[in-house]
Amino acid sequence: MKPATQYTKSGHINIAYQVYGSGPIDLVYIPGWVSNIDWMWACPELVHFFEEVGKFARLILFDKRGTGLSDRIVELSTIEERMDDIRAVMDAVGSPKAVLFGHSEGGSVSALFAATYPNRTISLITFGAFAKRRYSPDYPWAPTDEERQKVYEMIENSWGSGEMRLESLAPSLANDRVFMDWLANYFRSGASPSAAMVLTKMNTEVDIVDILGSIKVPTLLMQRTHDVDVKIEEGRFIADRIEDSIFVEFEGSDHLFWAGNTEEVLEEIRAFVTHVIPKVSYQKRLLTILTGRVIPSDDMSHQEIVGQFVGQHRGSIIQFDQGVFIAAFEGPNKAVHCSLDLQNAVKGLALELAIGIHILEGAVDQVHFVRDETELLVNEILKHTQPNQILITQTVKHLLSGAGLNFVPHTSVFETVLGEKMLLFDVKDNTSADKYHVDFKASNLDRRGSFLENVLESIEENISNECFGVEMLCREVGVSERQLQRKLKAITNKSPNQLISSVRLHRAKELILGHHDYNITEIAFKMGFSNPSYFSKCFKKEFGLSPSDFLQNQSRYEPVAKTIALSEMI
Repeated sequence: MKPATQYTKSGHINIAYQVYGSGPIDLVYIPGWVSNIDWMWACPELVHFFEEVGKFARLILFDKRGTGLSDRIVELSTIEERMDDIRAVMDAVGSPKAVLFGHSEGGSVSALFAATYPNRTISLITFGAFAKRRYSPDYPWAPTDEERQKVYEMIENSWGSGEMRLESLAPSLANDRVFMDWLANYFRSGASPSAAMVLTKMNTEVDIVDILGSIKVPTLLMQRTHDVDVKIEEGRFIADRIEDSIFVEFEGSDHLFWAGNTEEVLEEIRAFVTHVIPKVSYQKRLLTILTGRVIPSDDMSHQEIVGQFVGQHRGSIIQFDQGVFIAAFEGPNKAVHCSLDLQNAVKGLALELAIGIHILEGAVDQVHFVRDETELLVNEILKHTQPNQILITQTVKHLLSGAGLNFVPHTSVFETVLGEKMLLFDVKDNTSADKYHVDFKASNLDRRGSFLENVLESIEENISNECFGVEMLCREVGVSERQLQRKLKAITNKSPNQLISSVRLHRAKELILGHHDYNITEIAFKMGFSNPSYFSKCFKKEFGLSPSDFLQNQSRYEPVAKTIALSEMI
């Protein structure tokens, strides 16, 4: 029996999730690449796997932002934002701690989550996971640029129709046309062609090698020996770098865990989940440390501004001392965007900022005081940083794929407290060359999110106003139209008008799904459409069905019928 699909908010993004089973332990499944949690239940092999897991765990499924049944408002997302989605779903189902089960690309975000939030992670399980997706001499098993190009060409030429050449993911079922047709539809229903392309190119840049040693939770890594998509050497490489991890090799070549010898995979998971004894609490976790130097240092007007922007990006100030401040963040994306916002803010105050950002394994209570190793790190990174510059280490850069930023190699080399040498990169915002500048005003601090969060909040606050458009949105978020165009294109791959329309249509779909006592015309007016016919036309373009057909489809829902319809919406 397919569980009900529900929604929760990760910031302003709607994340679709399902809960199945009633076991005593929570297990969150983090799928690879793209997914559709409704379409999963149309595959007998995967349903059997879920049913077995549901006997010993409460299984939690979700679609990450931009894919499946979650909001398609964004196509670009960082690995850190995907962590936020996991945490939001766990909060929604009342799960303080859970086992994380990451498949393929989902293994990367699961690993980062376990290192960042060890006290919310019972244990970590991966299947067919990789640490990098791009060849390098120190990681020669990842695909070359030429091999990745073939994947891009498949998406470009075959995503919407034709053969997707997915047999390598499940060789044992390559001749099963029913399964292969389901798999192709599963991917198409999980993402549009453009979103699949953006996501694939982003994944090419992800690199979690530097954070593997920070994973302290009990870890089970599984992989099939002859997996073509992710080489067995990659699994062994990861296992060597995670302390006390268990690595299990299975015979076969299927990359999908629900194809081939699935009973063996299930037994390993069952034994690990039911017998592992996790620590009660962990004293260390991954932290992103931002250090800034204000020039001139004797001007104290910056302290309130810095404190508010850091809090706005969910960071914590841990020191102010003679023009130098240190802040801790849960991830690099928040730290970098806080830095960009800060630099824009102080331009109107005749101040300059030099900022450096690095990731380290620090004490959980690091946010309350500065430790000696952090002090050394701060002094070292600030040596290389000039006024009006943001420098990040290569570890930070590797986790910012999808952030819509440019990175320029710096001439200096950063040396950590352990003597390790790392490359430095200068962060360039895609909108930094904009000749229009909006002066900072204290009122701009009222909003409590990132740039995208503020944009979405502004749209939602004005969602019923048919006159609300790009000009009003610019005034609401305090940027020029040119800045807005560039920033939203970099972050969401949409123009401002497209984003406004998409938000309205997705909220209209929520009203339809919520079975409110509104007819289609009333919903159109509530979402800022003055013409119901135009609303229906836009809705059909966005979702593949007219509002009335969509409503009728929901009322007589059958899993296969709905997921086939969803695959046609893309």
